[in-house]
Amino acid sequence: MPPLNDRADTAGQAALAGADPSAAAGAVHDLDRLILLGLAADLHRRTRLERGTRLGRGAAREADAIAGDHGGAHEADAIAGDLRAAPRHRWIAGHWLAALHEAGLVSRNAAGRYHDLHAPRRAELAAARTRVEAARLALGYPAELSELMLRSLRLLPSLLRDEVGVQALLYPDGEPATAEAVYRGNLISRYLNAAAAEVLTDLAERAVRPLRILELGAGIGATTADLLPVLTGRPVEFYLFTDLSPFFLDTARRRFDAGFLRYALLDIAHDLPRRPGELDLVVAATMAHNAPHAGRLLGQVAASLAPGGRVLLIETVREHPQSLTTMPFALSTQDGPPRRLDGRAGSTRTYLCREEWLSALEGSGLRIEVDLPRPGDPLTALSQRLLVATR
Repeated sequence: MPPLNDRADTAGQAALAGADPSAAAGAVHDLDRLILLGLAADLHRRTRLERGTRLGRGAAREADAIAGDHGGAHEADAIAGDLRAAPRHRWIAGHWLAALHEAGLVSRNAAGRYHDLHAPRRAELAAARTRVEAARLALGYPAELSELMLRSLRLLPSLLRDEVGVQALLYPDGEPATAEAVYRGNLISRYLNAAAAEVLTDLAERAVRPLRILELGAGIGATTADLLPVLTGRPVEFYLFTDLSPFFLDTARRRFDAGFLRYALLDIAHDLPRRPGELDLVVAATMAHNAPHAGRLLGQVAASLAPGGRVLLIETVREHPQSLTTMPFALSTQDGPPRRLDGRAGSTRTYLCREEWLSALEGSGLRIEVDLPRPGDPLTALSQRLLVATR
C-alpha cells in the first residue's frame, strides 16, 4: 500500500477534478495586491503619512519638525492615533505598516518609523479591483469573497474604531452563509479537506475500538463536514466538536445530526482538559495558531493520544495580505494584540511557518506522516498545509 502521504495527496487531487490550479500564484498575488493598495490608499487619506506625498519630502520634514516628528518618519502608534483606532485595535496599524513595508509600499527607517507611503492612483485601484474577479474564480472562490474584501476596505474606519465587528462581515444577520462560502469549496479547501478525509479513512480502517475524536476550534464546521461522512456506518464512541463560541456550537447542532457527536466549549488559550492516552484523533483546522504557545498546545495534544493516535492540523503557514482587513480584528483581545509566547513573541506574525510546525510536532514526540501539498504543487502558493503526525 502506498504511504499515507501519497494516498492523501491522491485524494486531494481527485477533489480538484476539472480545476486547473496552475494560475494560483498569480491569482493570490492579485487578491493580496487589492488589499495592500486599499490599505495604502486609506492610510494616505487619513493619516500624517499623506503629508510626505502631498507636500514633498523637504516641506514635509519642516512641518514634521514643528510637530515634533522625526524627519518625516512616524511611529506606528502615531498612525494608529490618526486613524482613531480603538485601544484594543491600535496594534493593527503597526501590523498593516509592516505588511506594506514588506511589499515595498512604505519605507521604514532604522528607528522603526515609517515614511514615503505609496499613494495609489485611481486607475491603479480600479485595475486591482478588476483583476480580483478573475483571481477569485481561478482559486475557486465564490462572489462572496470579493464582496467581503471590498466591504472590509470600505468599513476600515468603523472596524478600527470598534464601531463594527468583523463578525458582522463574516456572519451577517448571525448566519454563517458568508463564512461558509468563503472558507469551503475553494481549491485549497477542497484539496486539504479531501486529503484529511483520507487520513481519517485510514485511521478508521485500522481501528481496534470505537473511535474517540476531538476537534478543536471547529468553527463553522468547514472541515467537520468533510470528515463526518467517513464515519458513517463505522464504530465511533464520540466526536467531540468544540469551540470558544456558543454561536458555533449552536450552529453545528442544527447542521449535523450524527448520533455520536458531542459538543463543548473549549478555549485553547488555556490548558486542555487532561485526557491521557484517551483519544484516537485530534483535529485542529486553521485554529492551532491561535494558541499562545503552539508547542505547548501540541504537547498537551500528544499526551491525550492513544498509541497510534494522530493529530491532524490544517494550518496557514504564511500570512497573505488579502486577510489583513479581517483576520487581525478577529484576533484582537480586550487588551490588544493576541498573546504570543512561542517563536512569534515580540513580532507581528500571526502564523508559524511550516518548519516551525514540523519542529513543534516532532518536539512533542510525534512522527510526521503527512505534509501536503507537495513541493512544486501550484497550491503551495496559497500557504495552507495539511500536517498529520502520529504518536
